[in-house]
Amino acid sequence: MKIPLRLTHKVPEFKIGDLVLVSTLNFNSIKGPKKLQYSYVGPLLIVSLHGTNAVQVELSGELENKHPIFPVSLIKPYQPADIKWFPLRNQTPLTVPPVEQSEDKKIKKSLRKGDLGVKSNENILSEIEIQYRKINAWENH
Repeated sequence: MKIPLRLTHKVPEFKIGDLVLVSTLNFNSIKGPKKLQYSYVGPLLIVSLHGTNAVQVELSGELENKHPIFPVSLIKPYQPADIKWFPLRNQTPLTVPPVEQSEDKKIKKSLRKGDLGVKSNENILSEIEIQYRKINAWENH
């Protein structure tokens, strides 16, 4: 016997002020290849609830242009990393050291096509002709 969905469906219990992660499944404006993007963004703060099926979150930064109301199916609760189990996942942001320009790293000369070892068709044909002459000279002796 089939069990109706309404009997097995669990309604998510979100409250105003909870932190959640939002799925990027339908985000089109994220730059770069989709497979290299995060599957969820956040944590985001719940501002209001729209019934039991939608949640309004506070967006900032790159996501400000998105509509702030998301269906519950695209949201999951945020669980911060446990420092006891994951000690390397500290909450300090990464800092990039400043890049210093030294005399050794400055560009001194730009290379042309011939300087890179790329041969043109004329060079290749002349090399073939030289090799052919060497072979013929060897056979004639």
